[in-house]
Amino acid sequence: MTEQILDAAEYLFSKRGLYGVTLNDVAKRVGVHHTLVNYYFDDKQKLFESVFARRAGVTSELRMKALDDYDASTGGKPTVEGALHAFLDTDLDLYIQGGEGWKNYAAFGARASNASEGTELMDKHFDPVVLRLIDLLKKALPDCAEEDIFWGYHFVTGALMLTLARTGRIDTLSGGLCKSEDYSAVKKRMAKFMAAGFNEICKGN
Repeated sequence: MTEQILDAAEYLFSKRGLYGVTLNDVAKRVGVHHTLVNYYFDDKQKLFESVFARRAGVTSELRMKALDDYDASTGGKPTVEGALHAFLDTDLDLYIQGGEGWKNYAAFGARASNASEGTELMDKHFDPVVLRLIDLLKKALPDCAEEDIFWGYHFVTGALMLTLARTGRIDTLSGGLCKSEDYSAVKKRMAKFMAAGFNEICKGN
């Protein structure tokens, strides 16, 4: 029952955010009385945090391993694009292979990352793996100003969150040529595109 509740809440939070969902909404989606949801989760905030944490550990661990493995394979001499591939592709593969549940979590995380209620949770669950990526980028760009590395990551995560939100905007703009759901197309392009940006802003250092 706990997993059913988390699945339902994940979907609803991904669409409406923390404040647009009630425990009763979650209960209705599961098909149970709201008191059963209250039995498992004291309040909506606890449920929100549980939804966030359920998959956060999986994606963080996979990306951390991918970054560590990539770093080791280069003998401590990573490239910008290689580091970004390890970080981005590992996550995108989860959403490509993980089914609708993982895609809902991606949209949930994208919404949470741009709202005050998600900031502390993002810090708690994702800072270690983000800082591991930053470490590799610093190795790849030893002469680049540290602030440019962090700005570069800021732009990367912004593009990633917009992608994971699956807004359908690119579908409309491209007349259907590109699809918000097409994470494989994103995986093929994003690391290369972002690497060029890092290299460009670091040229002047």
